[in-house]
Amino acid sequence: MTTIKLAKLPDKTPVKLAVVVTPDLHQSLQDYAQMYAATYGADVPIPELVPAILAAFLDGDRGFQQQRKGKS
Repeated sequence: MTTIKLAKLPDKTPVKLAVVVTPDLHQSLQDYAQMYAATYGADVPIPELVPAILAAFLDGDRGFQQQRKGKS
C-alpha cells in the first residue's frame, strides 16, 4: 500500500447542541454578528458563529489546554 504524508482526516461529523442563553448574552451575540458583518462584509447567522467563538475561547484558555495535555 502506498503511504502519503497527510494523515487520515479527523471525524468532522457535526454534533447538534441546543443551549439556552440569557437575554444579555443573546444581545452580545447579535452585536458580535453585526461587527463580524461590518468587518468581513458577510452576514453570518449566530448559530454559525457560535462554534467558532467557542473554539477560539477554548484554544485561548491556557489552563484548559495545559490540563488537557496532562500538564498541571
